Amino acid sequence: LWHPKGGLIRYLMEEHAKKMHLEGGYEFVFTPHIGRSVLWETSGHLDFYKESMYAPIEIDNQEYYLKPMNCPFHVQIYKSRVRSYRDLPIRMAEWGTVYRYERSGTLHGLTRVRGFTQDDAHLFCAPDQMPAEIDMVLNFSIDLLKDFGFENFQLYLSTRPEKRVGEEAKWDAAEDALLEALKRSGHPYDINEGDGAFYGPKIDIYVTDALERPWQLSTIQFDFNLPERFDLTFIGPDGQPHRPYMIHRALMGSMERFFGVLIEHYGGAFPVWLTPVQVKLIPITDDQNDYAYDIARKLKEAGLRVEVDDSDSRMNAKIRNAQLEKIPYMLVLGAKEMDAGQVNVRLRNGKRLGAMSLEDFIALAKEAIEKKVAI
Repeated sequence: LWHPKGGLIRYLMEEHAKKMHLEGGYEFVFTPHIGRSVLWETSGHLDFYKESMYAPIEIDNQEYYLKPMNCPFHVQIYKSRVRSYRDLPIRMAEWGTVYRYERSGTLHGLTRVRGFTQDDAHLFCAPDQMPAEIDMVLNFSIDLLKDFGFENFQLYLSTRPEKRVGEEAKWDAAEDALLEALKRSGHPYDINEGDGAFYGPKIDIYVTDALERPWQLSTIQFDFNLPERFDLTFIGPDGQPHRPYMIHRALMGSMERFFGVLIEHYGGAFPVWLTPVQVKLIPITDDQNDYAYDIARKLKEAGLRVEVDDSDSRMNAKIRNAQLEKIPYMLVLGAKEMDAGQVNVRLRNGKRLGAMSLEDFIALAKEAIEKKVAI
């Protein structure tokens, strides 16, 4: 269950990522939560993934399954019309909720759940476009993770397993493209020989949180299976049909897991742009309540998220409560501040910035938001 403040953080996470996707040339799609059994038979999920799928639902004498993945639906969108080489690359993105059966003993908070929403995308490209697409999606992933405050990355290339599908030449080209992209990234990487999926090699991106713990988040996965199973083609410059390359990628992994990792990374003290309540106004006595609400109105007009603590608690208790809520800024308002038309600024870490004009405080807060810094 996403409560209001957690729901707002999720909204802010999604909106920032979606804006980056639009700027990166992605198109958004939406797909159903259930699909007919024939779809999952064609994709191979009922052959290779059935133990992680929920039991079928019978509707009008047909079996439907809750989707464990979004990719077969994206493939159907690709197949909905004839594609030309001029259409490629195609980048489809969806914040899609999927359902995977997990034994009760394996569930763990937000990081291992049975239903979760992925920032999922599938890229369809011509073979000669593939290296550039890999570079783009790898850099895009790291840029996105940096925006959320992660700086230390460890990358892994998982190569072909013994049992696999697809032509060896395609495996060679895909592994070479992934390896060269890793080299160009400038980040440390290792190779996990034979650890790729049966349908293609992949890159996994691990981040290190503030306590030096590694977390696997992003995956960039080739797929030689679905284009064959669904007979995907595009018309090349020669007028003949050709098979596109398909790349799966989820940069945050899932919204639930990513949020859990953020909580661990920041200890709940999120950067200002992600904090549900950015400013707590603390009138010392009831005489400053009207002034506090006037300040709150002006802060909201400036785009800040604000609450007023007009309870009967003493000032120190109000400050302590705001610190426990990990609110970045506390504006203490007494008779002196009201008479001068100022605010007295404290940070959640206990640092006191003292009295300043409201305009100066707004500029201070907006700079922290723009730079996505934690204070």
